[in-house]
Parts: sequence; structure tokens; C-alpha cells
Amino acid sequence: MRDELDGLDRILLETVRRRLDCCCRIGLHKRDHAIPMMQPHRIGVVQERAAAFAAEHGVSPAFLRALYELIITETCRLEDEIIGAPSTSA
Repeated sequence: MRDELDGLDRILLETVRRRLDCCCRIGLHKRDHAIPMMQPHRIGVVQERAAAFAAEHGVSPAFLRALYELIITETCRLEDEIIGAPSTSA
């Protein structure tokens, strides 16, 4: 069972990395098209989806709220860095 848990952890970490990579690409798009970093409606959509998942799968809503708060905070930090950096597109 530990091997199974280790494998699931690898998948989880890789998924988080892929999500952050996607958010970096979104940050580049926002920078290059002068789109504001903060999209409050989008944050609400993500949080609502997590709450629905919690309800459907018997997962603690407080846990998923806390998890997504961390993910969203890191996403905003990365996008702030990217949007604040000079554009390389011509």
C-alpha cells in the first residue's frame, strides 16, 4: 500500500506542476494582451468546482478550500512575476 501511496503522490505532484505550468502560460497571455492578473470571477468558479467535488466525493470542504487557497495564492504570485516582467514578444 505504501507503493500505491507513493505512486499517487508522484501523480499529485506532477499534476500540481502541470497546473502551475499552465498558469504561467496564462500569465504570459495576460501580459502580452494587457489582461489584468486578477480575475475574481474565475477564482469563484474554481472554488465552487472544488466545493462541488467535496460534496460529491465525501471530501472535507474545509480541506479543499484550504488546498485551493494555497494553489490560487501561488498562481497569483507566479502571474504577478510574469506580468511584471518585460514582454519578449514583438
